[in-house]
Amino acid sequence: MATDNLIAKLYESPKTILTIKDIALIWQETNTESLLSKIKYYAKQGSLIRLTRGVFAKNKEYDVKELATSIYTPSYISFETVLREAGIIFQHHGSIFVAGPYPTTKKIGDKTIIFRKLKDSVLYSAVGIKNEKNYSIATPERAFLDTIYLSPKSYFDNLRPINWELCAELVKIYDNKQLIVRLNKYQKNYAKS
Repeated sequence: MATDNLIAKLYESPKTILTIKDIALIWQETNTESLLSKIKYYAKQGSLIRLTRGVFAKNKEYDVKELATSIYTPSYISFETVLREAGIIFQHHGSIFVAGPYPTTKKIGDKTIIFRKLKDSVLYSAVGIKNEKNYSIATPERAFLDTIYLSPKSYFDNLRPINWELCAELVKIYDNKQLIVRLNKYQKNYAKS
């Protein structure tokens, strides 16, 4: 019966995705060997679904954005994912785009998660990042700046949702003069249209 309590404890958490660290905290397990043994047992039983190394779901109804930000720390949803949801770009991308410490692509089940590397000073800054449900996500302005920081000649379908004053504040975290020039160019072109 004690084993059922361990799974029940996981289900008490609002998270749909759990890392080994999350599970250790929920179960209050400090013995790594014992923790890994229990996780392996529950994954074999089907009570936990192993999605990728060190990352598990309680069931198949997990939040893919939560998964995307659980793979690497720190990370947050940004780029095309946020821009599409804000109506700034119209192209649909089935992938989830994430700012993270490594540039890589992960395919988990039928989901593709694309990580783009940002320098640590930008990645670790919480300015322009919101915490939603169980993941972090950039504001449209932060996603816009992340995008033009890495891809200077990006095209945007609709810049109306952008708060230019907020961009002028956020751009400081990048410590990049070229990005300020780029931002001003986009703003001038938007003002002309």
